[in-house]
Amino acid sequence: MQFEVWAPLTGRVALRLDDATYDMTRDPSRDGWWTVEAPAGDGSRYGFLLDAEAVPRPDPRGRRLPDGPDGLSAVVDFATLAAPAPAPPPRTRLQDAVLYELHVGTFTPEGTFDAAADRLGHLTDLGVTHVELMPVCSFPGRHGWGYDGVAPWSVHEPYGGPAGLARFTQAAHAAGLGVVLDVVHNHLGPSGNHLPAFGPYFTDTHHTPWGAAVNLDASGSDEVRAYLLGSALAWLRDYGIDGLRLDAVHALADGRALTFLEELGAAVDELAADTGRPLFLIAESDRCDPRTVTPRADGGLGLHAQWNDDFHHALHCALTGESQAYYGDFAEAPLAALAKTMTRVFFHDGTWSSFRGRTHGRPVERRRTPAHRFLGYTQTHDQIGNRALGDRLSASLSPGLLACAATVALTGPFVPMLFMGEEWGAGTPWQYFTDHPDPELAEAVRAGRRREFAAHGWKAEEIPDPQDPATRDRSRLDWAEPGQGAHARLLAWYRTLVTLRRTHPDLRDPDLAAVRVAYDEERRWLTFRRGDVRVTVNLSPEPVTIALGRNGVRVLAAWEPVEHPGADGRIHVPGESAVVLGP
Repeated sequence: MQFEVWAPLTGRVALRLDDATYDMTRDPSRDGWWTVEAPAGDGSRYGFLLDAEAVPRPDPRGRRLPDGPDGLSAVVDFATLAAPAPAPPPRTRLQDAVLYELHVGTFTPEGTFDAAADRLGHLTDLGVTHVELMPVCSFPGRHGWGYDGVAPWSVHEPYGGPAGLARFTQAAHAAGLGVVLDVVHNHLGPSGNHLPAFGPYFTDTHHTPWGAAVNLDASGSDEVRAYLLGSALAWLRDYGIDGLRLDAVHALADGRALTFLEELGAAVDELAADTGRPLFLIAESDRCDPRTVTPRADGGLGLHAQWNDDFHHALHCALTGESQAYYGDFAEAPLAALAKTMTRVFFHDGTWSSFRGRTHGRPVERRRTPAHRFLGYTQTHDQIGNRALGDRLSASLSPGLLACAATVALTGPFVPMLFMGEEWGAGTPWQYFTDHPDPELAEAVRAGRRREFAAHGWKAEEIPDPQDPATRDRSRLDWAEPGQGAHARLLAWYRTLVTLRRTHPDLRDPDLAAVRVAYDEERRWLTFRRGDVRVTVNLSPEPVTIALGRNGVRVLAAWEPVEHPGADGRIHVPGESAVVLGP
């Protein structure tokens, strides 16, 4: 078997394989690369000795780290893993999708891929089309969100390692579900990160909230970009994953003419063409810049979709009345903000942002940009977990308002995404938790979290300790809830809405310019039209009467019992309720 590693800054590299050591030689055709042939098979443990180091380091491209980021790598023979199942049916194209974001470690009590696979029946019954996994690459400790990953080619061992991910993907495909994986290219975790010892993976040319930036444009960046691009393609190729969610692409410091995101988009499109599979990339970006999803031929980055936080923020303000931090931009007239995001995508499209202290964003060309380039959602891991107590909407809103929120997201113009447990109004929080083995880092994270929220008036003792195992335990879903009372009723409503979206083509119409919205800020109702389908939500506790016009629509589904509109086109909607109407 051939072993190779990029280590341009070292004068000598050796392979430690099981109990043997092999000197490596420079590859004359590739600057900075070292290679050696050695006998190895699936499970063989190995690492690299750099210069005079006595302890081997794991392979930067290692596919498995059985003992964690500071242990040796292990060879993975992908021929021995579960074979990728055939691609899911055509309805799982992005434009027809309903995504479901989940965290493997807290989706089930066991916190493993196999345990999550056992719950896929819940998702197929719900009607979602794709499971979006939060990051699963290796990170220090057992429990964490996954955004402190340090080995972008490997799979977190406590979840089940490479074999577990392969089995999960195969099970999802067999159930007709696509799989999307969250990957992080903008930074790596601070603990267990061995990359700087091998080469210039980071640069001081730019600085990020996490320290030195990943080297995408300084000396040596060709190999760093190839390293990240190769890891992304490996998830899609070797595990049969259908799409990637790219974390915080606005934090990628990249000044090159051809950006890393363009390179990645082109490579994924090429792989999709070669395999005949509809692969896609979904960006998280706070730039409010439609060029992120504009095709490369038209001067854009060519990614296939992006999260739309502006839609979330407007809807959140309309539901809760909150106005702190970035919500302040949306809170003055939240229904007007919501209407704007539903018809023009971004609230900030060249407008003043009080939170940023400057104008922000760029308009979307609605007649050229399809709605499925954007994801809409009421909750995400970020929007819950980055709150002081990790409280979900269900902690403060009535079931009726939760039903209204779901109605807007699932019948609105954007590709819907749910966060695990929201479909039944989960009573469990989703809190920020870590498991850093390094005591100094653990204390720094704990103190930093408390300092952050102290600035907003919270007492230190009120902020959950990220390192306390109880914080993670509180964040696990309670699978007894979906069958109980108000939880069961809300779950049934979500199933109804997903079914309506699947069976009514108007609710998947990509034409943003065709969306029509009306609202009453004072009386707190909003209604919108998607083709022949009308949707009305009343966020007020008081009933309202809304004039829909003489269009002959009938009630298709309602949270509370509602009479069909009269001959005058008026409908009477109970307080905190939602109605979907069609011809």
